[in-house]
Amino acid sequence: MASAYGPETRVESRSGVPAVLRAPFEGRAWREFLYLLLSLPMAVVSFTYAIAMLSLGVGLLITFLGIPVLGVALAGCRGLGVVERVRARALLRLDVAEPEPVRVASRKKGSGGVVGWVVALLKSGTSWRHVLYAILHFPWAIFGFVVSVTLWTLGWTMLTYPLWKWTLPEYGDQPGIQLYGNEDGTENIYLETPLEAALTSACGALLVLASPWLFRGLTAVDRLLVSGLLGPSRLATRVWELESDRGTVVDTAAADLRRIERDLHDGAQARLVALAMDLGLAKEKLLEDPEAAARMVDDAHGEVKLALQELRDLARGIHPAILTDRGLGPALSAVAARCTVPVHVMVDLPERPAPAIEGIAYFTVSELLQNVSKHSRAHRATIDVWRAEGRLMLQVTDDGVGGAVLSGGAGLAGLAERLDAVDGILVVDSPPGGPTAITAELPWRG
Repeated sequence: MASAYGPETRVESRSGVPAVLRAPFEGRAWREFLYLLLSLPMAVVSFTYAIAMLSLGVGLLITFLGIPVLGVALAGCRGLGVVERVRARALLRLDVAEPEPVRVASRKKGSGGVVGWVVALLKSGTSWRHVLYAILHFPWAIFGFVVSVTLWTLGWTMLTYPLWKWTLPEYGDQPGIQLYGNEDGTENIYLETPLEAALTSACGALLVLASPWLFRGLTAVDRLLVSGLLGPSRLATRVWELESDRGTVVDTAAADLRRIERDLHDGAQARLVALAMDLGLAKEKLLEDPEAAARMVDDAHGEVKLALQELRDLARGIHPAILTDRGLGPALSAVAARCTVPVHVMVDLPERPAPAIEGIAYFTVSELLQNVSKHSRAHRATIDVWRAEGRLMLQVTDDGVGGAVLSGGAGLAGLAERLDAVDGILVVDSPPGGPTAITAELPWRG
């Protein structure tokens, strides 16, 4: 993710040859031409299979055999879709994710097994989209095949005409390519002079130069068909994203609970245990040595203050009271006051966002300021918070050494995962040498 916001890199031709002249000889043009050539036989197979099996299945619906035949038809179309995705990945460099698998219902009252598999296929929108692809791709494959083969062969034939022109009078009994001729042969027009051959070659060169761009346009439609009909649906993709986000939220909550338990066990709980022991010893010495007992009680009083401070810090880490009572601006000002570098806070919000979003924004800024204190070696930092088009925007900048990245399994990467779980985005702009600007975008949900 960080690389998307890093310095732009541009790959330019070292030879200096313009792209329009390189295109006919580049691998992309030949791969796309091969894709268009193979599309026709693949489309014929897919279309014939889909129409034949669907017709047979529909015709047999008056009997029980029609349903399994339709299931086999859908399964075969899904199998052909696998081949099409592989072909698109190899020749078009189009990486389409596998669609959602067929989900067979639980084995209750005979719903599992072959019957459940067939029912799941018939209910699967993905399976029917594969059938739709087989039907729609057939006429387009014919069109793409005819246009590409005609243009490609005609262009190269005309371009090389001066090289093979001599074969026509030698073996074809005509002086050149015939443009026009009537039935009685009294009016014939041939491309026979050197100038006419040169013009023919020039026209062929134009066709050859235009062919790769035409192939690109034809395969653009194939890309849309493959990605739109053979890939996962938007709904399924969204479900997978939500499942992944739910896992992230669960893991984050579990990690927070472990942190709270560890802080309680190692901090306040340990102090309270020591405090109980000290008070017990003071109670025993109360009659024997009142002065020692008073000192022990005084020490215990100091331990109580430390334990209370640790509990306050722990409570602030769970959800600070100032955030609930006064909102994001005062809460961030309180966080900035504890930072080791001077921090300027600017909050411009017309109203408060949803409490959950407010809490996420608070802890996001808190973690970013911790990174500023520990790693940036900055002299100053700023916090900007504003609302833009229904989104809550946060930006933390510093004048430190830079070099912050999102790669890795912790730190900013973990923060980005937590923001992604609520449809948020984290953008890092931190070149080596600084400055660093980290922007977080969250849904408003007010």
